[in-house]
Amino acid sequence: MKFGLHGQRGISFSSSAIDRGGLPPWRSRVVVFVVTVLFASLGARAFWVQVGNNQFYSEQGRKRVQRTIEVPAARGRIVDRDNRLLAMSQRAAGIFADPTEVPSDLPAETRARLAGLLGMSPADLAARLDPARSFVFLARQLPYERGEEIAALKIPGIYRQPEWQRVYPMGESAAHVVGFTGLEGQGQEGIELALNQQLLAQNGQRLVIRDRLGRVVEDRGLLRSPRDGAAVQLTIDSRLQHLAYSELRAAVERHGAKAGGAVVLDARTGEILALANWPSYEPNQRSKLRGEQLRNRVVTDLFEPGSTIKPLNVALALDRGMVRPGTVVDTLGGSMKLGGGYTVKDVSRSTSLSVADVLKKSSNVGMVQIMHRVPSQEMWLSFQRFGLGHAPSVAFPGTAAGWVRPAARWKPIEHATMSYGYGLSVSLLQMAQAYTVFAGDGAMRPVSLLSGQPGVPQHVVRPETARAVRDMLELAAAKASAVEGYRVGGKSGTTRKLVGGRYGAARYLSNFIGIAPLSNPRIVVAVTIDDPTKGGYYGGAVAAPVFSDIAAGALHLLGVAPDLHVQPLAASASATPAPAPAPAPKAALRPPAVPAGRAG
Repeated sequence: MKFGLHGQRGISFSSSAIDRGGLPPWRSRVVVFVVTVLFASLGARAFWVQVGNNQFYSEQGRKRVQRTIEVPAARGRIVDRDNRLLAMSQRAAGIFADPTEVPSDLPAETRARLAGLLGMSPADLAARLDPARSFVFLARQLPYERGEEIAALKIPGIYRQPEWQRVYPMGESAAHVVGFTGLEGQGQEGIELALNQQLLAQNGQRLVIRDRLGRVVEDRGLLRSPRDGAAVQLTIDSRLQHLAYSELRAAVERHGAKAGGAVVLDARTGEILALANWPSYEPNQRSKLRGEQLRNRVVTDLFEPGSTIKPLNVALALDRGMVRPGTVVDTLGGSMKLGGGYTVKDVSRSTSLSVADVLKKSSNVGMVQIMHRVPSQEMWLSFQRFGLGHAPSVAFPGTAAGWVRPAARWKPIEHATMSYGYGLSVSLLQMAQAYTVFAGDGAMRPVSLLSGQPGVPQHVVRPETARAVRDMLELAAAKASAVEGYRVGGKSGTTRKLVGGRYGAARYLSNFIGIAPLSNPRIVVAVTIDDPTKGGYYGGAVAAPVFSDIAAGALHLLGVAPDLHVQPLAASASATPAPAPAPAPKAALRPPAVPAGRAG
């Protein structure tokens, strides 16, 4: 018998009345075994974590605090031929929020300050910070300094990210050349789109350690260095670009026109020195941008060239030896029936004109007379050699090729109308390129927009033919195209517009394409004014003065010496002819028999 405390008799566990049946010895052994297995499992697991799979669990731990952040790189610059900036990137800030983290009791003055920096009202800010959201952008491409001010407020849930903002120093005057990018830095229009891959930057990567509040507490270094985009140099001259844009805009407004376009080419290389459109847009502020403003009309818009095509056709006839500048053409008093009730009429009522005067007076009848003996296939091939029907090789999206129906499908009436510029479609850029043939002594200079990448000159007509046409263009140039101190030559065109498939009443395109100075051509300037409603509509009255203003300014800016000390050559029988036999001097070209068709 055992005694407990205070002398009381104790009861042994083995003889307890609670367990009189005795405790099976295996139970204690099971308990010991289970505890042993548990501890062994914990040990094995600890061994596995610390030794066997240490790399995996270490990586998981790092992922919870280690972050890879982007190091922004700048998109490539766009510069003009003299390295003046056309597009650049500057540091900016994007502001975003996790509304669930923004304190509901944020002081009113702090909330008002944030709204002001974001450029919105407190009410708009409150709506954007709806707690039902977990992410919302509050602003993109804010000035970098403003982003710094927002960060200084230290508002929980408001975050800043580094961004780049694209800036266009020339604004609307070069908008159609340069284009613009979207918020994510991808090109959307113009050169920004066409050369997007070249301009794109490659962001770098940096490894950092963040604490539970998202703050960077350790910089582990660069994983990949940032790489800025490549710079792009254009053939554009910013001075000429601003000049062309300003003169074009003034002319469109002066004549109450719908739109207009102008392009200036280097006559020696084909490089585009200026390319302007109106209406335009402000690429630095596009909130009110309309689709109509985006149209690069010089490159994409097609029209029937009208009388501006006549020098190309005269060049073909001269080059084939069919006529000379002084060859007399029977112009039938300025009216010619083509059969089927169709009649071609001239403003001039002349009964006969020399080939030079056909250009000077822009006689449609005379052109039909000159070209009726030229086979359709040869006429079509000539258009091809002058670059019509082919898209110019420039880095622009949507560059138009124009349209010239294959010669095998021409009807006789189309042969007649194409002689004076109806029945085919061209762009203003194509026509400016075609006139480099006359400026370049018979070789066409393909247009180019990227500096250092001039096209290879392409032979089109003989040098003496080009010079003869150039002399005729001096006589054909409208008085309003004159440039003080310089010999200029060119051709105007007044084309009726197609409206709903028909030629509209009092709807015109007024065009002028010219060369200066003629003694040693330096520039080719082409101008179009769409739908003038005031101050006339003829190309010689509406577009020629714009040529004069642009050419005068361009020649001065380029430092081209005046050439009026050289006496103009009369484009008549005494002018230097293309070496070919001349037809009879009087009424040499008789009216052709043209079957029924439709005249323009």
